[in-house]
Amino acid sequence: VSFAWQTQSTTDRTQVERWARHQPQANFITATGMTHDVLDVPLEAGREALERLLDSGAEVGPVAESDDGRMYFFTLTRGTPEDEDEWWPCELDCHPETMDEHPGLRWHCRGSYVLVPPSRLPGDDGRSVHWVRGPEHPLPEPLTLLESLTDACAKYAGQDQSSSPWPLRH
Repeated sequence: VSFAWQTQSTTDRTQVERWARHQPQANFITATGMTHDVLDVPLEAGREALERLLDSGAEVGPVAESDDGRMYFFTLTRGTPEDEDEWWPCELDCHPETMDEHPGLRWHCRGSYVLVPPSRLPGDDGRSVHWVRGPEHPLPEPLTLLESLTDACAKYAGQDQSSSPWPLRH
């Protein structure tokens, strides 16, 4: 709705509720890297990892699913480094050279954002982003999820890509 969303963003519940009342069809996004990050993985890999994590008793936190084939694991942020030059911007997570180490995984941190459920994806086909585990679950440390997520991504990345239900994103 607004190109100035970064300067208008807020955690003020009253303002968010006002926006939702006055523009009910608008999507909401959350900027990552300040209070939380999002680990974004292919849907099939995410479902397998989520099941494994829950079965092991791990603290998982909120998880959203997107009808375009992605799963979003909301976590605490990596933290605020003492030195501003030590920030690891989200763009580093998307370079092709990281694909061998973390196939299909995107770590949305500083400089990125994700849609917050319930949101609609572009197009007229009714695809959306919705909660699998709601925001009432506390945010876990990202490193507690990373191994399970990367293992699941690697397993699915090893499939023949012509039959894979998700493309690797660069």
